[in-house]
Amino acid sequence: MNIAVLVSGGGTNLQALIDYEKNTADCPYHIVTVIADTKKAYALERASLAGIPTQVVSPVAVLGSEKAAASTKDEKRRAVSDAALAVSRTHGADAIVLAGWLTVLAGDIITEYSGRIVNLHPALLPKFGGVGMWGHHVHEAVLAAHETESGCTVHLVDAGCDTGRILVQKRVPVLPDDTPDSLYARIAPHEHEAMVEGVCLLAGMLKA
Repeated sequence: MNIAVLVSGGGTNLQALIDYEKNTADCPYHIVTVIADTKKAYALERASLAGIPTQVVSPVAVLGSEKAAASTKDEKRRAVSDAALAVSRTHGADAIVLAGWLTVLAGDIITEYSGRIVNLHPALLPKFGGVGMWGHHVHEAVLAAHETESGCTVHLVDAGCDTGRILVQKRVPVLPDDTPDSLYARIAPHEHEAMVEGVCLLAGMLKA
């Protein structure tokens, strides 16, 4: 299964996917491209070091600085999504993996890759999902709600936000003295496992 990996940040989950592919003889996926919605994503460096083609599809890169500045949030989302779709098509991606990708996808990419997009979310969905729930915002919300456990979820992407079918969940306890940072540190290693597990699961589903 050829995959396009979409990123926005440091790329630790991308690295987990790269390492698994490199070290596993019967790995069921192959990363054909890495697409970022910001040129500042360190994940681009990780991809380059692994010899994977990269593309930046930020609003400025896609629309130009003037048009991007004058566009609405929805227009920018659609432009970025359409550009990501075009790059995925060009590289022959069978599926799309959102590994810390922050732009909510919109438009044709959702329908064209229906059932073939997976996302990693840093909480136990359906709790603490939706617009605005990303990164430390999620961990802060978990702590504010006095939850006793948290974790991460890999799920299929649909037209909603964090609403698709759940494929993998990993759970960790929330400790009384936890901060958003300490909770994230406990969840992060499980994110890497869940990401690889979820992508392999998707490959099996598509093969079937």
